Amino acid sequence: MSKGKLFVISGASGVGKSTVLSRVMAARKDLSFSVSATTRPPRPGEQEGVSYYFVTKPQFEQMIAEGAFLEYDDHAKNYYGTPRLQLEEKLQHGHVILDIEPNGAAAVRKARPDATLIFIMPPSAEVLEQRLRSRGDTSQEQIALRLERAKWEMDQRSWYDHVVVNDRVEACADHILQIIAHAADEN
Repeated sequence: MSKGKLFVISGASGVGKSTVLSRVMAARKDLSFSVSATTRPPRPGEQEGVSYYFVTKPQFEQMIAEGAFLEYDDHAKNYYGTPRLQLEEKLQHGHVILDIEPNGAAAVRKARPDATLIFIMPPSAEVLEQRLRSRGDTSQEQIALRLERAKWEMDQRSWYDHVVVNDRVEACADHILQIIAHAADEN
């Protein structure tokens, strides 16, 4: 039986999940971040084993065949997944946050119904597009794919436990910290 509570954070690419999560993680020392595996190339500043585990498509597909993921999905022509063993080890020591998309969140909901699911919304679709374009590291093709995907992802928010709008990073992080504090106290 795990000691910690599992929290899932989802939101469209560009909504500010990484920025918000860095504030949340800094505020709670009893939280750890479950690092996902992905087949997409690293962005500037991302570190292996910290941001993601960067693997090839054949490596990822081998991991799928071995049942190594709690959840996985492909979108924007890349795979993303949560390594099961790493997650279970982290839950033995405290609370864990997953940053995953809605298909992964649905798989977690089935496997771990006690998880708390939080969806981060942008203030508007226009702000989301502006954030994606301002990154400067995403091709036009990838931006178009991510915006198309974002529409679907935002439609999924209704089955999450909580929806938080990221209009200001500090306010969004504070809201998520309140949700975590409440859920962790129930654990």
